[in-house]
Amino acid sequence: MTHTIAFDPTHPELLLDLAVPTGQQPETGWPVIVWVHGGGWRLQDRTARPDFSRHFCSAGFAMVSIDYRLAPEHPHPAQVLDLRQALRWLRGHAGEFGLDSKSIGLWGSSAGSHIAAFTALSAHTPRLPGESISADDEELSTEVACVVDGYGPADIAALLPGFPGAEPGRESEPAPDERRAATPEEDLLGGLPPTASAYEDLRERARQASPVLLDFSDPPPFFILHGTADTAVPADQSRSLHEYLSARGGESLLYLIEGFGHGFFNPGEVLELGPGIRLDNGRLEAEPETPFTADNRGNFDPGGRHPSFTLVRDFFAHHIGAPKH
Repeated sequence: MTHTIAFDPTHPELLLDLAVPTGQQPETGWPVIVWVHGGGWRLQDRTARPDFSRHFCSAGFAMVSIDYRLAPEHPHPAQVLDLRQALRWLRGHAGEFGLDSKSIGLWGSSAGSHIAAFTALSAHTPRLPGESISADDEELSTEVACVVDGYGPADIAALLPGFPGAEPGRESEPAPDERRAATPEEDLLGGLPPTASAYEDLRERARQASPVLLDFSDPPPFFILHGTADTAVPADQSRSLHEYLSARGGESLLYLIEGFGHGFFNPGEVLELGPGIRLDNGRLEAEPETPFTADNRGNFDPGGRHPSFTLVRDFFAHHIGAPKH
């Protein structure tokens, strides 16, 4: 059964879909996986997701997909605040829906992976800038047990292309032939600034929005997957996150899939970056024997298996307690 529910009284337009397994509920409740959709922070909603029932609900996971506010109208950290509120809502309503409030994992695609990683690595911070928490929710944690990160940006500052036509000391707006549309990363931070000095301010906000530049310890386990041919988000972004987690004592499993591009967690009908932009939708299932390299720095043993939804499911099962199948 799937429930569609508003989870934030201050933003009633934001909804989540909660799919609960059928069958006998465990004593502690169903473990929960929260999917965070991609779309360059600017597009899509909770319906842009894989098939929850086939791989996950049938294996005993409650599956959640959330809306979040979109950039550039709502710059970072609005998306993170929305996910944090969704986590509080799930914990506050766990008894009502038979959920295990201590067993929640995050799963992101592209921009959703950035939001998931930032949320997981900032959970120790009781209140983020601009965050409003009701008195009823103040004691509810935003911590998670693990994260699956699909081809997500981790160092936002490194992805900024620079101010168009920038020259030292130049403060005028770019000439008409130098103007360009804002990149997704620039829109995440509110849009393309009008001057070079304002762009330097944007760089500082990009550093503050980068998971690999957060000050944290004891991160939850991560399973990071990235295609080596990804031109939307370079695979070096996932390599950086993997190294950063490991350096801070975290568990991390990195899979680099040979020749894969962007968006391979999405089914064919999900146009993550909008009409006319075709990504690697459906390729994870269509090409199950694709070569890959793995670097495992955690206690989940993938057993040399190829990347798949089953492997993702088993990673979650290892860390949040659902039975393997």
